[in-house]
Amino acid sequence: MSAVEITDVVLRDGLQDEPVVVAVPDRVRIADALVAAGVTRIEAASFVNPARVPQMAGAEELVAALPRPAGVRWSALALNRRGVHRAVAAGITDVCVVVSAGEGHSRANAGRTVADALADLDGLVDEHPQVRFTGGVSTAFVCPFDGEIAPARLAEVARAYAGIGITELGLADTLGTADPQHVMRSVGAVRDAVPQAVLGLHLHDALGQALRTVDLALDLGITRFDAATGGYGGCPFAPGAHGNLATEALVEHLHDRGVDTGIDVGLLAEALAVVEDALRRGDPVG
Repeated sequence: MSAVEITDVVLRDGLQDEPVVVAVPDRVRIADALVAAGVTRIEAASFVNPARVPQMAGAEELVAALPRPAGVRWSALALNRRGVHRAVAAGITDVCVVVSAGEGHSRANAGRTVADALADLDGLVDEHPQVRFTGGVSTAFVCPFDGEIAPARLAEVARAYAGIGITELGLADTLGTADPQHVMRSVGAVRDAVPQAVLGLHLHDALGQALRTVDLALDLGITRFDAATGGYGGCPFAPGAHGNLATEALVEHLHDRGVDTGIDVGLLAEALAVVEDALRRGDPVG
């Protein structure tokens, strides 16, 4: 099996739905602990409006303070051109631009239609040739407003991403309720629509079936997964969203399958303790 690439998203997705704002120095402590545990792909920040997501304030300051050991790649999320420009100016070279498959979630999360969100991204690849873009798709399988997303709809979004030059795609089970077989059908539809696409999964875990989805995805050759230390996370604009698949659960599961992740489970537990301490020390939102 090809090496599995785990991106830990606790600094972004994990913190964005908590009732406290974690100070930048404590976020740096979390980053240091993840690196010490052997995590080499970390989504550090979201360049969004801090008035809407105060937990993500200070993104530029955080990026400037991150450790830079060899082999560690830092990424950030953006919902629009402005966010991308902020991330690039801060020194981020891996940017995940996110649109929704569900129209209802797109309006709640980004304040615009899916078509408008995609149109806003046109030309970004040419503007920033030094950036590695990933196209994230929120509510790729189930939307809290629109219900189950048809595989053909997800394939349509994937084709739109390919049209603007982005073929590395992260498909998100934002609520954590998607049936694993539906996820696989959707993956098949995307592969049929965009054969050159490199796919990853961003899994939340409301029903305890995320690891089953991982197993099915591995059987299809998907080796990129997002997870958050401690299982923290959720979308503030997706009612009913649950926490992420926990990084420690994913790592242990992969190790049990004989897949070496390069991540030390014991040191990951220490990183979780740092996350929990940082949350205790955080300032209440609002």
